[in-house]
Amino acid sequence: MALAALLASAQSASPWQMQNSGTTAGLRGIYSVDGTIAWASGTGGTVLRTTDGGTHWRPCTVPDAVADGATLDFRGVQAWDTDTAIAMASGPGEKSRLYKTKDGCKTWKAVFRNPDKEGFWDSIQFDGKQDGMLLGDPVGGRFAVFITQNGGENWIEQKPDGLMANPSKESIFAASNSSLVMFTMLAHRFFVTGGSGGALFIECHGELEVGGRPENVDCLQNPERLPLGKSTSSSGAFSLGFTPKVFVAVGGDYTKPNDSTGTAAWAADGGLHWTASTTPPHGYRSTVQWSEPLRAWITAGTNGSDISRDDGKTWKPLDNSNWNALSLPFIVGPNGRIARLNLPVR
Repeated sequence: MALAALLASAQSASPWQMQNSGTTAGLRGIYSVDGTIAWASGTGGTVLRTTDGGTHWRPCTVPDAVADGATLDFRGVQAWDTDTAIAMASGPGEKSRLYKTKDGCKTWKAVFRNPDKEGFWDSIQFDGKQDGMLLGDPVGGRFAVFITQNGGENWIEQKPDGLMANPSKESIFAASNSSLVMFTMLAHRFFVTGGSGGALFIECHGELEVGGRPENVDCLQNPERLPLGKSTSSSGAFSLGFTPKVFVAVGGDYTKPNDSTGTAAWAADGGLHWTASTTPPHGYRSTVQWSEPLRAWITAGTNGSDISRDDGKTWKPLDNSNWNALSLPFIVGPNGRIARLNLPVR
């Protein structure tokens, strides 16, 4: 079947069940705790929460509302339960911030502000309740990396040699808060980059001592460029996912949403060697995630979503709507768009 026909068929029977978010904010942050409890975030200081699987999304108190909270763009949110979450604002300099709530978003505590005037935060991830990593664009010739061991209350900057980067050629994209993944139990963190220098896969490993002093933390850049994007400032790798046997990365060029060239790749050897998908997603993709119930990968971007049942080697269109980020079973996009995946397990 031709691609146009596939897309028309997918759109007529969309696997995404739309939900009422109650907002028109651009949403890029989404975190599903268990499919019932989930948090979403976006522009205009927006943070949302559901405790009933998305039947009702309720607005949270705006962090720092009495100051400038309503001007913040919350590109990422991480949550542990119905009461506890951290929201990451992305912006130049001190507009990149972290706020934490422990009372179901009635109140927020500012836990960290970007100390670098030239910095811009892109992704935050936790593995468990205590260990987390915060990732930002290059400052002072290296990617900005901060680590927490106490649930985000305090953050420690990391400066291993492997983080060296040229800010005019290398960047991280804050499109979906998914350029970073963590294996804290194995002391490994991985992230992907883009820009005119090409897409990179970077591995950081090493433990932290109790008290926060780094011990043997190092980062290594894979010398093999990922086959994603076209080495321009608007292209590269935007999102990274993993299972015990494979990494899958997606991206492309966000200024060319319908260009399917260089939009997905996979690696089955720990990220040493990457192979471009033989049948790629049908456009630029900003987010990717493995679905254990479906035994499949889901990816999405501004011209739709796709599914892969062979670990990223080939993809089939699901729909052609406008999306930004995934935390299955939820997906979010511009103008307050939230939906829930409704695909049969097969």
